[in-house]
Amino acid sequence: MNPVPVSLPFTDRIEAGRRLTDRVRPHAVDDPIVLALPRGGVPVGAELARGLGADFDVLMVRKIGLPGRPETGVGAITEDGHVLYDDLALARMRVPRQALSDTVISEREELDRRRRIYRGERSLPRIAGRDCVVVDDGVATGGTARAALRMVRQAGPSSLVLAVPVASPEALETLKGEADAVVVIGAPDNFRAVGEWYRDFDQLSDDHVTTILTELQRSRPRPEEARAVRIRAGQVYLDGDLTMPTALRGVVVMAFGRGRGDPERRAIAASLQRAGYATLLLDLMAGDNGDDGDDEGDTEVLGERLGAAVTWLRRATDAASEPLGVMGWGYAAPAALVAAAELPQDVASVVAHGGLVDLAESALGRVRAPTLLLLESEDSFVRELGEWTRAHLGGPSELGVVSGTDRLLGGTRQWREVAVRTLDWFDRHLFRRAE
Repeated sequence: MNPVPVSLPFTDRIEAGRRLTDRVRPHAVDDPIVLALPRGGVPVGAELARGLGADFDVLMVRKIGLPGRPETGVGAITEDGHVLYDDLALARMRVPRQALSDTVISEREELDRRRRIYRGERSLPRIAGRDCVVVDDGVATGGTARAALRMVRQAGPSSLVLAVPVASPEALETLKGEADAVVVIGAPDNFRAVGEWYRDFDQLSDDHVTTILTELQRSRPRPEEARAVRIRAGQVYLDGDLTMPTALRGVVVMAFGRGRGDPERRAIAASLQRAGYATLLLDLMAGDNGDDGDDEGDTEVLGERLGAAVTWLRRATDAASEPLGVMGWGYAAPAALVAAAELPQDVASVVAHGGLVDLAESALGRVRAPTLLLLESEDSFVRELGEWTRAHLGGPSELGVVSGTDRLLGGTRQWREVAVRTLDWFDRHLFRRAE
């Protein structure tokens, strides 16, 4: 990694947390939670949690320092009672574990004291099955971070990420195998101490930590609930679920043939919502409200219906002026391309996932919006079809393969990659960054 220029340290921990947000977002997909190491990691983690729209809490870990030299870390203790020693460091310094017994007792007492102050009687939030991001303001030796990661790993997270603004290259090397991903802004070759990479690195008190925890709890918006909508499209009515976050950065219509209620599809929508996008999940097949079912596979008909939903969004909701993207899935994939061709002033970006996208042949040349074609297998015929479609599009495009997505309903986890690629695409082509 390239060293961070000495002339450009972080202003403070809050700025560091903000700068981590975009880098961590692809790893925070499945009901994410940010766990900060007190005290210095708390303002970093709080800002990161705000940016991700994720849950937030502290993770209690205490460094074990040498007697008389507390700044020299040779181990760590976690709130679940486990002690992790750096035996290589102890061997180099010829210090036996027994010499640290009083320090371990003292640090355990301090850990318990802080846990009571920060969390009271409240237990650590649920970790199992969630994307967990462990955060600190920096990593020098890696001992504390390693203990924290091992503690969280035992609780069975969906994925485990370490996110720090700055770290020593040596520490990063030792932590590679402890997390599924390590996100770091800078790993300077001339690293000596974490504090050197902040202009403001004031020591934090317990009051600082409790204030941040309280403020974040009060200010965090409640999760937005989806409301059922019915949209008239020609002679039929389409059923959908609309979710409008308080602070909008854009809107995405997620169109399916049927099956908008699938949990994994809703998880993809939730990742978009946490990033600030309103979502409309829409079933384009309307056989359950009087249609004879002949619409199935009729790309022009489905495209017209999707276009009617986009027009309704513009006229009937707060998304009238927001940048809008369309994601089509399966039968709705070619329909998304038709809608983009018919409504070039409304549809600013497209993701077409699976489906016979060549069915939109007559509309491809009129699609000017940036388009991501997500194929669901490496099969040569499927790839050739995707390449052919891409070559006929009238605007910029990319082709991606998410192997195994044809088995999404069979319990695979490939939907995570679909969510990450979709969010990244819309962030690149919808989000209006401040000038």
